[in-house]
Amino acid sequence: MTTTEKEVMLVGLDDSEHSVYALEWILDHFFTPSTAHSPFKLVLVHAKPTPIAAIGLAGPGAADVLPYVDSDLKRIAARVIEKAKEICVAKSVNDVTVEVVEGDARNVLCDAVEKHHASMLVLGSHGYGAIKRAVLGSVSDYCAHHAHCTVMIVKRPKIKH
Repeated sequence: MTTTEKEVMLVGLDDSEHSVYALEWILDHFFTPSTAHSPFKLVLVHAKPTPIAAIGLAGPGAADVLPYVDSDLKRIAARVIEKAKEICVAKSVNDVTVEVVEGDARNVLCDAVEKHHASMLVLGSHGYGAIKRAVLGSVSDYCAHHAHCTVMIVKRPKIKH
């Protein structure tokens, strides 16, 4: 008897509402109770920035604040992961792998795709305009071009007034 492994769906998480929406969306569409035997194994990945990257270009005394910044980044990562786990439990999805990896989100997510042999990477869209995206960079744009799998970018619907 041969057993087939499930394909891996990797979800990139940050501390934004866009990330939470993307997680809820895929849980509702791919992991509903009616699809009790989902074809995917779910892996959640949060990229925790390094303290130095979070501080950026800082002058003298920057080394003094590194432990405080690192502590804050760890607290944010724990909050992101805890919220994601709560959402999964609320949607009756219990077979979830969760990882926090330190580094730039673009590289962390593309590396995680390779590590887990993911067939799909899911990201929330922050909805930045062209100028903001050019200045800040877009994780989803980078991953869409560099990840070796299907990339799904989940956008929140616009609220009509």
